Amino acid sequence: MGQRMWALYQRILTGYTLWVLIGLVLVIGLLATQARHFSLDASADALLLEDDEDLALFRETAERYGAQDFLVMTYTPPTSLFSDASLAGLEDLRDDLRDLRGVDSVLTVLDVPLLSNPPVPMTELVSNIKTLEDPETDVEMARTELANSPLYVNLLLNLEENTTALQINLPRDTTREQLLTLQASLTEQAGTAEVPDSIAADLERVEVMLKEQSNRRAAMVHETIAAVREVMAEHQDDAQLFLGGVPMIADDIITFVRNDLITFGLGVLFLLIATLTVIFRQPRWVIMPLLCCGAVVVTMLGILGLGRWPVTVISSNFISLLLILTLSMSIHLIVRYRELLRKHHDWDQAQLVMTAVKRIAVPCLYMALTTGVAFMSLLFSGIRPVINFGWMMSLGIACAFLVTFSLFPALLLLAGKDQRTAEKSSGGKTTRLLARITLKSGNAVLVTSLALAAFTVIGITRLVVENSFIDYFDQSTDIYQGMTVIDERLGGTTPLEVLINFEDVPERDSASQPAEEEPEGFVDEGFVNEGFAEEDGFVDEGFGSGGASVGSFSDDFGAEDDPEKYWYTQSKVARIKAMHRYLDEQPETGKVLSLATMIEIAEGFNDDEALTNVQLALLYTVIPSEFRDLVIDPYVSVEHNQARLNVRILDSMDGLKRNAFLERIERDAVEELGFEPGQIQLTGMMVLYNNMLQSLFGSQVLTLGVVFLGILLMFLILFRSFKLSLLAMAPNLLAATFVLGIMGWFGIPLDMMTITIASITIGMAVDNTIHYLVRYKREFAKDGDYVRALSRSHNTIGKAMFYTSLTIILGFSILMMSNFRPTLYFGLLTALAMAVALLGSLTLLPRLIVLTRPFGTIEGHHRTED
Repeated sequence: MGQRMWALYQRILTGYTLWVLIGLVLVIGLLATQARHFSLDASADALLLEDDEDLALFRETAERYGAQDFLVMTYTPPTSLFSDASLAGLEDLRDDLRDLRGVDSVLTVLDVPLLSNPPVPMTELVSNIKTLEDPETDVEMARTELANSPLYVNLLLNLEENTTALQINLPRDTTREQLLTLQASLTEQAGTAEVPDSIAADLERVEVMLKEQSNRRAAMVHETIAAVREVMAEHQDDAQLFLGGVPMIADDIITFVRNDLITFGLGVLFLLIATLTVIFRQPRWVIMPLLCCGAVVVTMLGILGLGRWPVTVISSNFISLLLILTLSMSIHLIVRYRELLRKHHDWDQAQLVMTAVKRIAVPCLYMALTTGVAFMSLLFSGIRPVINFGWMMSLGIACAFLVTFSLFPALLLLAGKDQRTAEKSSGGKTTRLLARITLKSGNAVLVTSLALAAFTVIGITRLVVENSFIDYFDQSTDIYQGMTVIDERLGGTTPLEVLINFEDVPERDSASQPAEEEPEGFVDEGFVNEGFAEEDGFVDEGFGSGGASVGSFSDDFGAEDDPEKYWYTQSKVARIKAMHRYLDEQPETGKVLSLATMIEIAEGFNDDEALTNVQLALLYTVIPSEFRDLVIDPYVSVEHNQARLNVRILDSMDGLKRNAFLERIERDAVEELGFEPGQIQLTGMMVLYNNMLQSLFGSQVLTLGVVFLGILLMFLILFRSFKLSLLAMAPNLLAATFVLGIMGWFGIPLDMMTITIASITIGMAVDNTIHYLVRYKREFAKDGDYVRALSRSHNTIGKAMFYTSLTIILGFSILMMSNFRPTLYFGLLTALAMAVALLGSLTLLPRLIVLTRPFGTIEGHHRTED
């Protein structure tokens, strides 16, 4: 079967060379037309586990309490924040932002209601409510009130740093919310034993619509952020401005990834051109490999575009990887062809080309298969973007192999034979040096390898998974500086939701409520105008109209009775207060907002005394429905007997331990605060992100286990020797684990990109092992001498291994110039691992072969063909 396939391949390639090229050009050109659909995706889904049980609670909470994306702009003027010039500049900035398309509303300290300007009796409060924009407002009184309000301080205002915040609200994506609800419903139906085809078809259509809507939303947000930054540039002379917020983090990541994709893709390309020129010094050995690399990249872009398969942050380096992997195969073909051309200058071009292909095809095939196995191991990570990266690279490797072994030989056949392009001499200075070290200092090689293994094991025990969004960016970037200012001055960045589930109690009608005496003068229609809307930690534009009219408090309290008001009791408020106070005391938290925040304001009007049940019910009753939706609904769900506390985590805090912090909240809620187990639930982006981070240890172990077993199996099939297969694993295992050890020693945390390095290292490093062992076995068969076979292998395949590894190391090194730290670490660590893998394949592996003699002995003396 194998011989027939080889004969067919050889006949087609040598007999129809031009038609093969034309066919390849047509297929690649057709796929290139689909490359226009290639896209990038940096949605929050990239932070989620594939089957995170907390995801359902996260979406349920967002739907129950409402969610709206917003940006936060910090404003720090050179003069006092409350000077006329600073407030005028803030007003101009706000108005310019409000005029932008894509901005739903903007809220500043100019818009929030002032309740004590000046202090008046409760009966006069309604007519006294002002904002900073009112001509009659006393600015000093406003400054004092805003600086001491539990609602505004360290959220909209930080007087110590002379900084205030502008909350730029983006329109809610109601279309996506509806599609997610529909998707969840169809998924639930699809889980039944008998699934109609129509449900599966509907689910597929909904998922397509979700992708399209996500792309539209991302484009809208990107345009809005760009417009906001243009406004910032116009006002930069008036104040120091920084921008932050979750939408900006996602959009900036996409921007960094897109720039890196183009910049470093081109950088790797030019670097490879320079490397090939220096190594081979012949135009054909530069042009042909680059044509193969370009064809593979265009083919994959077309396939991804055709399948509407977006590239995420994790897979953003796939172009660089494809370039390097394709070039590696091309270099092996070039080196083998040049070697044959030097030895057999009397052969014709077809014989030279097909012999080179035949000699190198099998190790390259196993190289592609083992590298594919390495990337396929990522399917077990449980993280959707990592899984997609595994599929994407496995498909890319298959394309690289097929294109390289069809396009490159065809180009070489058409180019014809040129003796000037032959190899000048066998071997190289570096490979000969490594051969001498292996033979003369073999024990030192083994001792060094053992020491490196010990260093690695200790480093792995120091691995951490704690990471922050802010750590993804260089300190010189605007996003890093903006996130730092928001973290340090305005209450934190990452949202955490704490839910209190109260015990169910029988409903009571209004007639059964205890009659408590209403404190004279407490309830007043003006009190409700102190309302403050919060959405994920910041206020809402609904309070921009201070002094809004409210209905007068009815003398007949029971005339329009609302049973929901009886939910608000002293016992529930006390529980909420206790949790609020506890969260506020934790060093990891910034701003905490809940129903307790509003109650604290209310108690200020009650001489700082706790409100009775009747007062709480009256407070709920007199708040107008339009304000109740903003003041109470984000914190309380009477229907579900639940309260919500919104917490902002200080993402830039040194030594932040997310998992320990979350576990401490759940433990202390029971042991210190007296809640029942399970009564407190934690959700929000911080919980989902932490779940992903905590899964990385298990994912790393699982993916490494899968890749080692898969590659060991491939070695067994290729070499048909368990002993030789174990020897072949040694340098690869050392290189893959060494990079994890380095991460542990230098405190580089595991994240969604660094988790892929070990598998990538094995997949690429194993290429050298396969090529070396295949060539060593062939050289050993010539005379049965292990030492001579080692020297000849270093002088032949060792040269190709050195060239390919050098291009890989240089290619990944260029990624270290990125301002996006995951890309920087990815380039640095992969380059380092490949250097270790090369040294291991040319020192440790041959030393182990000489020691263990896995090929046995050969009686007599004979030679095999080249």
